[in-house]
Amino acid sequence: MGAQVVERVFPPDLRERLGRSTRLAAAPLTGALDGPDAAEVLAATEILVTGWDCPPLTDRVLAAAPRLRAVMHAAGSVRPIVTDAVWERGLLVSSAADANAGPVVAYTLAAITFAAKGALSAAAGYASAWPGFTERTGADARVVGIIGASRIGRRVIEALRADSAGYRVLLCDPYVDAAEAARLGVEQAGLAELCRRSGIVSVHAPQLPETQGMLSTEMLALIPDGGVVINTARGSLLDTEALAAECGAGRLSAYLDVTHPEPLPAGHPLLTLPNVLVTPHIAGAQGSEVRRLGVYAVEEVERFVRGVVLRGGTGRGDMARVA
Repeated sequence: MGAQVVERVFPPDLRERLGRSTRLAAAPLTGALDGPDAAEVLAATEILVTGWDCPPLTDRVLAAAPRLRAVMHAAGSVRPIVTDAVWERGLLVSSAADANAGPVVAYTLAAITFAAKGALSAAAGYASAWPGFTERTGADARVVGIIGASRIGRRVIEALRADSAGYRVLLCDPYVDAAEAARLGVEQAGLAELCRRSGIVSVHAPQLPETQGMLSTEMLALIPDGGVVINTARGSLLDTEALAAECGAGRLSAYLDVTHPEPLPAGHPLLTLPNVLVTPHIAGAQGSEVRRLGVYAVEEVERFVRGVVLRGGTGRGDMARVA
């Protein structure tokens, strides 16, 4: 992982704890993994703890690590680092995605709350007129459409179902059957129906070939006037220019933590519209929150050493469904 990542995710007390169950290398690997210096360390490595800025674990890297048995990723998605070579070697892989999910869920729920209050339009009009108590018009903000029953999507659903505001939740996810939808307390809907009926649409699907641009010009046009789009998943899942046009016309509003491209070019309409809030991919663990990623990874190492099943275990078959 990057040198700054080590200091943020694994402060001294966590490294000391990690050293109680393992024999740590003298210094963290913070650069390329395919050079002679890294090879010397990898030759004796049985557990590799990775994080942001870790290079891909290619055939060449793994050839230098004949004793490697497990990869503990102290971050969310393992896609940037895991290659076919990892699965072919039969390595155990763990992701701290569960630890990273909490902040994303909190961000999403905050965005839903702001959307239900019409916070962006109220803030934009603050200087010119005190709005007083007003009822929202247009799209029904109590109907929330969730795209993707991911670990984050499911936790958002759970929170909305427990909220006394009385949210109705629609779910679009091809992997969820009727029985599971009933357990989640949601109503299943195809993407077009979900867009047509939801006042708030929140995206939690993985970035896959079949999800690219799923919120297209046509789908966005189905969302009722006054509707809100929230995206904390991946920017490529929606048509950026189509959304900019809808928001520019004042028909929709948006809360976006991810964009396509990322970052948006200077002067892009989504960065200046009063009914759009764009944040720079901060919904996941930030600041003091990143420590939880280190704690999760350390606990996974401790489980592995004890021979206990990993909480964040990820397999090759999961790659078709995870972010």
